[in-house]
Amino acid sequence: MQFWVIQTLNSLALGGLLFMLSSGFALIFGLMRIANLTHGSLFMIGAYIAASVLKGGYSLIVAALVAMALVGLIGAIIERFILRSLSGNSQGQVLATLGLSFIAADACLMIWGGDPIPINAPEMLRAPMQMFGFMFPTYRLVVLVISMISAVLLYLLMEKTRLGAMIRAGVDDMQMARAVGIPASQLFTIVFALGALLAGLGGTVGGPMLNAYPGLDADMLPLALIVVILGGVGSLIGTFVASFIIGFIYTFGIALVPDLAYVILFLPMVLVIAFRPSGLFGTIRA
Repeated sequence: MQFWVIQTLNSLALGGLLFMLSSGFALIFGLMRIANLTHGSLFMIGAYIAASVLKGGYSLIVAALVAMALVGLIGAIIERFILRSLSGNSQGQVLATLGLSFIAADACLMIWGGDPIPINAPEMLRAPMQMFGFMFPTYRLVVLVISMISAVLLYLLMEKTRLGAMIRAGVDDMQMARAVGIPASQLFTIVFALGALLAGLGGTVGGPMLNAYPGLDADMLPLALIVVILGGVGSLIGTFVASFIIGFIYTFGIALVPDLAYVILFLPMVLVIAFRPSGLFGTIRA
């Protein structure tokens, strides 16, 4: 019984982390139709920046704010000075993000070196918590809480603000959105920066669980792709649900059948593509 409860809690924590990673990717892909292959790199840069800030003696909250601001700024620069010049050329944009991901990997290697950098959780969250007669890492529960708060704030942004209304209009029909006066260029920059900011938050929050190391980007990007495809393009609810589905599949797959973990991980995505190409909560554009 203890095994199942612990793995369930681990699945929820991983699902929450995947939501923070994938929600930014889903926003960018939903609005701009760009499979942003730098998203894993932005996650990794967020983890490295957080590690550097924590090393300077600051708190995890300060590290998260700095990482979010800097990674968001990097995202805005990428959109404004690189992707915008490739507007209308979706293949060129994808290739550009692929090239940028290689540059980011080499830049991180040059700045932070090739050794993994451990990121410690705040001291008050390091002690395990006793639950139902067994111990569980407190920080993983905090990750779950942070992901829930992020989901609520993102929902309120998308559903209750003017900016959210413009983003939803752009996702539904960009040509019509432009026709009614929505400034698409500024909207693209804001959304790309917001997506990057969420990746930076994910890298910081996930740092104590994963550490910062070369190759973190390559490990996280496929998970974001699977979540977005499974949940449906442009669907925040779909991304949220798919994050936890993948969290459960990945955690229990590793625990029960480690040799087939990746097969089990990709199988739901293949089935969804086969029977529902738009994803669990996605819609097909006309």
